[in-house]
Amino acid sequence: MKLLITGACGHIGSFVAEHIHKIKEIKETILIDNLKSNRHSSLFNLRKKSKKRFYIRDLNNPKSLNDFKNVDFIIHCASMTNAEKSFGKKNQMFSNNINCLKTVIKYCKSKKVKLIHLSSTSVYGKQADIVDETCEKKYLKPQSPYAQIKIIEENMLKKESKKLKYTTFRFGTISGVSKGIRFHTAVNKFCFNAALNEKILVYKTALHQYRPYLSLKDAFKVFKFCINKDFFKNDIYNALSENCTVNQILNKIKKYKKNIKVALVKAEIMNQLSYHVDGSKLKKSGLSLNAKIEKDVEETLNLFDYLKS
Repeated sequence: MKLLITGACGHIGSFVAEHIHKIKEIKETILIDNLKSNRHSSLFNLRKKSKKRFYIRDLNNPKSLNDFKNVDFIIHCASMTNAEKSFGKKNQMFSNNINCLKTVIKYCKSKKVKLIHLSSTSVYGKQADIVDETCEKKYLKPQSPYAQIKIIEENMLKKESKKLKYTTFRFGTISGVSKGIRFHTAVNKFCFNAALNEKILVYKTALHQYRPYLSLKDAFKVFKFCINKDFFKNDIYNALSENCTVNQILNKIKKYKKNIKVALVKAEIMNQLSYHVDGSKLKKSGLSLNAKIEKDVEETLNLFDYLKS
């Protein structure tokens, strides 16, 4: 079988590309990325255990995928993802992410390709308790342009549900090491600051608020499960490893870097209240996610081990 990964040089895409040989059904993998993030290093020394080819493509071009033949699955990772900075790039992010998905949907429909679509648990926005996939539309209150776009994407796929096979996974905040690792999300950013002995800036209102986190190891398990089990239900599933407070994340870091510096700051935009995300729907479908965020913290800090005095 043949797999196509969009955004293959990114944090998630590069991890999948590196480990794709673990999905035995996949004999060939097409990697595409527009390389605007300049993460060429994601392509260095990829394992040769399975056939891979890389192409520079921009999905804003609706014909960018047309020459790829006999593809069975697409994992769509290509998008602008920085929720915090999405406020300053709202129009650009809307245009880019929506156009990219339109290109993918058109291709999947015409070539009968099954799609793994990534959404985000940030679509839940302001919530007060445990939330799951049955959350009514009126209670989906995304607080960033990035999260608003994810809801639009989900609705785009629902409208096409009679014409293609897909599954949408609402991923928790990603943690873990890959060749395309980024440091704008909580766990990675905190680890980077700690490694450099810089202050970790935490919003006062966020210290004891819960958020869902997803290890890259579990993200890969999601993809493997979806392909192995032909799990394309035209439905939405939460995917997370743990619900943690910011303070709990900081305590995980302290196990490996004892003297971290934390500064509580006033939030200009506090985009979410505390809530837990329920991952039981995916578990009942046959997949348990249980990777430890603490292990991701250790491995991320080890990237900077040479800085230890």
